Amino acid sequence: MQFTAAQIALIINGKLEGNADAQVGSFGKIEEARNGQLSFLANPKYEEYLYQTQASIVIVNESLELKQAVNATLIRVPDAYSAFATLLAKYQELMTQQLTGIQQPSYIAPSAKMGDNIFVAAFVHIGENVHIGNNVKLLPGVVLGNNVQVGDNCMLHAGVKIYHDCVIGSNVTIHAGTIIGSDGFGFAPQEDGSFKKVPQIGNVVVEDCVEIGANATIDRATMGSTIIRSGAKLDNLIQIAHNVEVGNNTVIAAQSGVSGSTKLGKNVMMGGQSGIAGHLNIADGARINGQSGVTKSIKEPNTAVTGTPAYEYASTIRSQAISRNLPQLEKRVKELEKLVQQLLAERVNVP
Repeated sequence: MQFTAAQIALIINGKLEGNADAQVGSFGKIEEARNGQLSFLANPKYEEYLYQTQASIVIVNESLELKQAVNATLIRVPDAYSAFATLLAKYQELMTQQLTGIQQPSYIAPSAKMGDNIFVAAFVHIGENVHIGNNVKLLPGVVLGNNVQVGDNCMLHAGVKIYHDCVIGSNVTIHAGTIIGSDGFGFAPQEDGSFKKVPQIGNVVVEDCVEIGANATIDRATMGSTIIRSGAKLDNLIQIAHNVEVGNNTVIAAQSGVSGSTKLGKNVMMGGQSGIAGHLNIADGARINGQSGVTKSIKEPNTAVTGTPAYEYASTIRSQAISRNLPQLEKRVKELEKLVQQLLAERVNVP
């Protein structure tokens, strides 16, 4: 698909500088873009490439002051990064709108109910009493268990598995290989040393406008629901245990895990490879540094923690700085000890 600079400016509400009829059909990084491609400049570190790029159109911040002439047509906006994201989303929407119909082989149970403008790719399985909203796209290998509900405008990528009775809201994107609703890790220890499985009879509820990365796993609740609140964003390779609640607009980076029955508040940020123990409460706006291990509840909103076990961020950083200086401090202490001993010896020897 080809777009003119004028059309793009209209979509992102930008101001044009240059040829309004310049056309692009693809995207490129500003340092690599070719003629016929669209790029953007948000980070000042890359400004030098603006004067060299072969891109036909570049989205820039309206505050940018040019130091040289630019060959590309510019579209000025308040925030180039956000505008570029908006444009990519619109492009992706146009691409997915082309996916319609039901491919074969696929299985759709007679009791399933589906909305308008559905796309069902080959090798999709849709179980009994499944309800699917409008404009939903199910890519190859998606499995929807019995009684699953999927809202409007959802995209389920290849190999996504949604177990029985789980509920997916509207405007949700779930990437390839993710499994939602597998059993929570519940086993009761027995006197003979074995473990008896505790049936997991709850479900998972994913609210509206959530995005879940590839190969994530979200366990169903023992009873009740594991809940991913609206606006949350989960990266790839994340484990969410049974009866966890992830708050609105919380973001969790890759390879992180949350243990059972823990509740994360709104706008929490978890860095990559971080983990949270079970049965804790994490206050709104908490920031958990990458590779941190949280073992106690975070009660104060907007608290930043780091380390394992995780402590308040600023004091931990100070402690780390001091620990790096320990060899020098030890040397100084030994020198002071020698000086004190010399002074004491001289005092003893005074007639």
